[in-house]
Amino acid sequence: MIERVISDLLVGGTNLLSGATIRWVGCEPATRQRIYFANHTSNLDFVAMWAALPPPIRVLTRPAAAHDYWTINRVRHYVAAKVFNAVLIERKKVTAHNNPIDQMLEAIGDMHSLIIFPEGRRNTQPEIGEFKSGLYHLGKKRPDIDLIPVHIDNLNRILPRGEVLPVPLLSCISFGTPIRVLENEKKTDFLVRAREEVIRLRHA
Repeated sequence: MIERVISDLLVGGTNLLSGATIRWVGCEPATRQRIYFANHTSNLDFVAMWAALPPPIRVLTRPAAAHDYWTINRVRHYVAAKVFNAVLIERKKVTAHNNPIDQMLEAIGDMHSLIIFPEGRRNTQPEIGEFKSGLYHLGKKRPDIDLIPVHIDNLNRILPRGEVLPVPLLSCISFGTPIRVLENEKKTDFLVRAREEVIRLRHA
């Protein structure tokens, strides 16, 4: 299939370009359902994370991506929908009919995993931004699924904001220890804890 050929080319090209070191610090690769949540600094983030996963996990993992960015032309939309099997999230005109949480829950069902970026948008600052509530709601509605913190380092220098052509550099993607929403844990407390887990991976 043409999608498989494109997928293999994207994985090979992304891994070559990013020179990513993949570290499983607090967990091992597994095909069971997971929600991977990471810091967000570059448009290359979800592509690099998806490419970093072993093939049996990759085919079951769906990135959550911005609908307005990935549908800007036919080629980009095709790659998002057919190659990445991405969940295209509406960011600008959210209604009861396109609620992002409902979209993601329906998309993962009983088989797929998910890649999300709780900061919401790319963050150009050195410090990771505050997490939005989506991760908490996903964790509450699917307490059976492990939430895996991921720290992505240096991808913002490979594809800086506003740039089209990437610059090859070494990067690192670290997968941490699974967490879940604790019983009676407040939303604010959980989001702070989840953010700290990502920050901790920077020096793990």
